[in-house]
Amino acid sequence: MLRRTSEEETSECILIVISRWEGNSAAGNFMLSSDLFPSPIVPLFLLVFQEKARQLDRSVDALLEEFEKLWNPEMGNYSKKLVEFCCSRVLSRMCCNVEELINNGVFSRFTFDMMHAWEMPNSEDEVSYTESIAKEREERISTRAIAEQDDISLFYTDLMPLLNMVDGGPGVGEDAFVWLGSLVPLACDVVNGRFTFETLTASTADRLHFPAYDKYLKEINKCMKNLQNQVKPKGVELADDEFILHVEGTASTQRVIRHIGGTSWPGRLTLTNYALYFEAKAVLSYEDAIKLDLSKNVEQRAKPAATGPFGAPIFDKAIVYESADLQEPVVLEFPEITSSTRRDHWLALIKEVILLHQFLYKYDIKSPAQAWEMHARTILGVIRLHAAREMLAVSPPDPKSFLIFALYDELPKGDYVLEQLADSLKKSDSGQPCSASSILRCMNVSQPVVGITEVEGGVGEGINVSGQVEDLSSLESAINQVREETKEIEVAKATTEGLKEEGISDSIFVLMELLKQLKNVVPWFQDILTWQRPATTVVVMATSLLVVYNEWVGKALAVFLLWVVAKLIQARKQGTGNKSDKIVICTSSDQTTMENIVSAQHGFRTTREMVQLANISILKIYSILLGKAPKHTDTVILVSTGLAIILAVVPFKYILMALILYCFTMTSNVGKHIEKHVPSEKGNRRIKEWWDSIPVVPVEIVDKGSCPQPDSPT
Repeated sequence: MLRRTSEEETSECILIVISRWEGNSAAGNFMLSSDLFPSPIVPLFLLVFQEKARQLDRSVDALLEEFEKLWNPEMGNYSKKLVEFCCSRVLSRMCCNVEELINNGVFSRFTFDMMHAWEMPNSEDEVSYTESIAKEREERISTRAIAEQDDISLFYTDLMPLLNMVDGGPGVGEDAFVWLGSLVPLACDVVNGRFTFETLTASTADRLHFPAYDKYLKEINKCMKNLQNQVKPKGVELADDEFILHVEGTASTQRVIRHIGGTSWPGRLTLTNYALYFEAKAVLSYEDAIKLDLSKNVEQRAKPAATGPFGAPIFDKAIVYESADLQEPVVLEFPEITSSTRRDHWLALIKEVILLHQFLYKYDIKSPAQAWEMHARTILGVIRLHAAREMLAVSPPDPKSFLIFALYDELPKGDYVLEQLADSLKKSDSGQPCSASSILRCMNVSQPVVGITEVEGGVGEGINVSGQVEDLSSLESAINQVREETKEIEVAKATTEGLKEEGISDSIFVLMELLKQLKNVVPWFQDILTWQRPATTVVVMATSLLVVYNEWVGKALAVFLLWVVAKLIQARKQGTGNKSDKIVICTSSDQTTMENIVSAQHGFRTTREMVQLANISILKIYSILLGKAPKHTDTVILVSTGLAIILAVVPFKYILMALILYCFTMTSNVGKHIEKHVPSEKGNRRIKEWWDSIPVVPVEIVDKGSCPQPDSPT
């Protein structure tokens, strides 16, 4: 009954719109006013049916009849599905002329009203929606009050909140923004649309208002034209589907420096969706570009690095590109006074291109149309990032929020999302007019010939009642799972930040406090080995021998794990973790300052002696292995041969049983009685004398100029 009421209300609103449109369009004074109509969805249908009537010459009855053929009560909200159906039909026509419609504001106004109407498709949502508007206005008033109190806030405020403060209308939410991205991947891509929305609305209470949205789309169009007008790298011929993504090092941009050994070469750096080009600066122009192919299926990576005079890692503003095709890595520096945002921006873009081609190779995307569709979505992601950086220039956004592959390469279970993306890409129709490749073609971006041919054959096919070309439920489910796990990991990482900021002394105190629990375990084992608890010692020894003899090691581990599980369940039921929220560690000491200094000196001396002992032991082993001590080497050979024969003849479980019996027997009264008659001190002394008689390999410490060549023997 409730759904039927919504259907009747929606149809009534449509009839009102059409009747008013027919009366006013004949007179040529059709106005898009929402004050004349009773439902919040009417402004959207004004646009929809005006466009449909003008382009398709369809009546409202025919349009509703077409929708009713696709409608199924199991689909859910009737009004929302009707909104989706009508919007998809109009968008398929608007995308063919998207550049002009962005410039004159029609596209942004229509799509914003689309999102607005999708959030509240009938009057039942009007009450809650009005409450949200009132709340937003209160927040805006408080924001203005804070701005008036702060004399410098406007200078440091980003463009987004300023645009939203002058907007009197309500904003749209995250779900509507992502839904638009599923229809037209221009403002966002459905894969990372939620992360994009969070970044764009971080300073506006998670609501996107029309002035900011309109500015965002126009910046996208502006960045697209700017990249199309960039000069191609000198001495190279770009492919038909190769698009310039970013350029720096020119007269109007900041410097880029390439480091080769001890020399530095300024130049121009160009990134495309296939390669990275560096042109060293000459006297009047640039030298021929050096190409770093990012599309090859070889091991390659880009990582941050630090540079400085004489090779000292002082300025953390560089990128190191390494590839199996290069003998030496390529070091590129992006000088900047304050932060390293330029470096991070370039690093994210280079990784995005590398991961794009790895994605195509990994999931075997062989169709040229599908591959170009993925290229187009990546290109649009980079352009969105450029547009957002122009709008949020004071506080540049995280590049990964706008890039697909760089984002999910780091997020937990991001590979699941990429798997679903590959499946949806193979099932999708890249020829439909609102696909990423079609949008680039309508914005005069060069494309491969094969992709254009396939596009022309598939326009307008396969769109369902919601306007989507394919079912995105599995992809959206994977994205939501990734977001939830990302939030959990961020909360967990926040708890470790305090420990990372501690000094070495505090870290040692924490470690010692955490190891105190082992003090209760070690005495228990000592009591068992020394027969302080005879009954327990006999049980442990018999159990160990039985497990080894019957080869029940796997079963013993299973019993141990079940015991651990039982302890965990017991701790959960008793609420042990809730009794104490934190571990309190006391750093006070009874020692005086002088005693602490002496203790630190003794600790340092002990550490130095341990390092020296380790070096001497390793050098003595080297002497035996290299034959520097022939007599000792012969002894090791004979002993190793004998042990090898024993291990080959005697089953290993009997050897383990003998070792267990030896350990428990020698600490018992029987073992002490045997030791009195057959003392082991003489044998231990002979072994120590044999070890001390091993000479070490000589070691000489030299400076850099006297270092031996890699091929020379050491």
